[in-house]
Amino acid sequence: MAKRGYHHGNLRQALVDAALDLIEEKGPTGFTLSEAAKNAGVTPAAVYRHFEGREDLIVEAARQGHEIFAELMEYAYNGGKPSALEAFEATGRAYLAFARKHPGHYMAMFESGISANKNPELTAAAQRSSAILERAAEALSEHIPPDKRPPSSMFSAHIWAMSHGVVELFARGTPGSRSPFPPEDLLEAGIGIYLRGLGLIPPDK
Repeated sequence: MAKRGYHHGNLRQALVDAALDLIEEKGPTGFTLSEAAKNAGVTPAAVYRHFEGREDLIVEAARQGHEIFAELMEYAYNGGKPSALEAFEATGRAYLAFARKHPGHYMAMFESGISANKNPELTAAAQRSSAILERAAEALSEHIPPDKRPPSSMFSAHIWAMSHGVVELFARGTPGSRSPFPPEDLLEAGIGIYLRGLGLIPPDK
């Protein structure tokens, strides 16, 4: 795996980048602070000028991940265009794309055991990304009669859980979890079944 490397004058980010490489290689709890320092080309003592410990380093990796994730989700949502349905489906595909392109960030965000409420900066970044999916769900649910309309937070949570499940089971190359279908097809079919159940997609689509 190519190391991101230490860029002079930006030691804090170099340490985050080193941690991301190690997270991809060993998981969020499989590396030490000394290893992160070594990969960044500095002494372990230098780490403590920027981070209190390994958890603090992972929190920053997760915060940056949520910022990237939110930007990707915002781009995919595209202001609800060309339609609420297509924009909503695009956010589901963006979830898979993020997990594939940024596995270190994804693991720091969702597999480190660190709460999104660990600090205000992480909380704000996590809320920004989840709010985009909820906004997409709210716009789409306006097409459902009020008496049959689920809360947008529940709607978005269902799709988030489905997306997360597809990523964890089939999009990460986990041994013994291969699927005969591409993860994108699995997620699209799952979302389609869910939306049909709400009457948002006609049965023959």
